[in-house]
Amino acid sequence: MNSTAPPTSKASSPEAAPISAASSPKATTAFSVVARHATGDKARAVISQYGIFLIFGVMVIVASFLSPAFLTTTNIVNVIRQMSIIGLIALGVTGVIVSGGIDLSSGSVVGAACVVAASLAQLPDRAFYPAIAGSPVVVAILAGCGVGALAGLINGLLVAKTGIPPFIATLGMYTAARGAAMLYTTGRPLSHLSDAYNVIGQGDFLSVPVPILILVVMAFATHILYSRTKFGKYIYAIGGNEQAARVSGINVGRYKILIYTYAGMLSGLAGLVVSSRIGSGQPGLGVGYELDGIAAAVIGGTSLSAGGIGTIPGTIVGALIIGVLNNTLDLVNVSAYWQQIIKGGIIVGAVVLDQRKNRGDR
Repeated sequence: MNSTAPPTSKASSPEAAPISAASSPKATTAFSVVARHATGDKARAVISQYGIFLIFGVMVIVASFLSPAFLTTTNIVNVIRQMSIIGLIALGVTGVIVSGGIDLSSGSVVGAACVVAASLAQLPDRAFYPAIAGSPVVVAILAGCGVGALAGLINGLLVAKTGIPPFIATLGMYTAARGAAMLYTTGRPLSHLSDAYNVIGQGDFLSVPVPILILVVMAFATHILYSRTKFGKYIYAIGGNEQAARVSGINVGRYKILIYTYAGMLSGLAGLVVSSRIGSGQPGLGVGYELDGIAAAVIGGTSLSAGGIGTIPGTIVGALIIGVLNNTLDLVNVSAYWQQIIKGGIIVGAVVLDQRKNRGDR
């Protein structure tokens, strides 16, 4: 007779029963914390990526309440037409800032480019330079963009070849370009421009103002250039870590020269738009435009504190925010002096938020 007791199954032992992780209070708490963190991270990512669009939407709603005239078709078209000039400048400034630089010369380049183009577009019998006046409008366009590109090329060469900080190099161009514009016209405006030239700033195509069409085309082209080409990828790489970009074989100097040249060309194009819109090439045009261009880029998410961050859609929304802000303040009769103070505060606030975001990312 076998007296040995049958073996006890581990599964039947209450002490040995497995405890589900989900039934553990500590595990449940841990899962809840992880879930909350994941949700918070997703929310922050969405706000970081699309927050500027939300802000723009809120501004439009507030503006429509402050002034019933804001949402009229005429006013909306006027806002976009006005911001097209700053938008063109901001497209180039975005690339420069993404590469780790800055461009303070764009406003003065607008003035220099517009007087050269205007001198070619004047009517021959009322011209400041009769020998070159009455040129085909294409020649005036190429000359204006060429002056801008030349100024940008000089900026790029100074930054890339001499090691001068971009702030100093472009500050020098800021002064020199304005002086060259004054010298070229002896300080006088160049009026009596041809109708073909004035179409650039005053004309419509299929009921859409030409300046808006120019901005849309250049914004799309610049977005493709920055996001889909080797040139754009290298610019972001240089801004993110210049030393690593150089070690990986990127010709840092060449691409810095190219991005400053492109930014200068866009400033020259902006000069064409603004001079044709008012029907006069004035050496004083563009004063302060460089700050508005930088503000549009920074408000749109381009980082001044960390290179390699910025998008063209964000920059366009940033330019629209500035346009809506200016228009709304005009509609409610806010002093121009207060407008400058408010814009300055917005720029500082955008940079502070950018720095805090970058510290959080690190």
